[in-house]
Amino acid sequence: MANPGMPTVKNGDEGDAVAQAQRALRRTPNLGLAVDGEFGPLTEAATKDFQKQAGLPVTGVVDEATWQALPTGLPMPVLQRGSKGDVVRNLQTILTMGAYDLWRTTPQGVDGDFGGNTETSVRAFQTWARIGVDGIVGPETWNALSALEFVVGVQHAVGVMPVSGG
Repeated sequence: MANPGMPTVKNGDEGDAVAQAQRALRRTPNLGLAVDGEFGPLTEAATKDFQKQAGLPVTGVVDEATWQALPTGLPMPVLQRGSKGDVVRNLQTILTMGAYDLWRTTPQGVDGDFGGNTETSVRAFQTWARIGVDGIVGPETWNALSALEFVVGVQHAVGVMPVSGG
């Protein structure tokens, strides 16, 4: 199960479990859903859409069966200078592909090592996306344009407690 031990969440609930449900729903993909930790009408509608698509009872409540059917709702890792691995390699690939027509600064290669060139490319992406520019790929950058985490790959979500707002 992608979301073990999660409590039932419904309209009016708030907190980390709601944020995890929202991240999971965004990965169905429902890229327009905000991850704000507040279960309101948009989260309820997204839940109903997912339940209908998954052949579950359409209740708008994220219960055990819905949690089991959803992809992981764990947060993506924070990437910064010194980070290494497949998630960095995937990020570098996406930064390279999008740079041509959009932010115009590539990481100068795809090697899985988050160095200065990758940081410069992330800063260019952040400027282009009109978000905070710090060269670090955290929740705001992953959520930019509702798509970066999806195209890099949610298989890199980290197995830690979810953070609020991300």
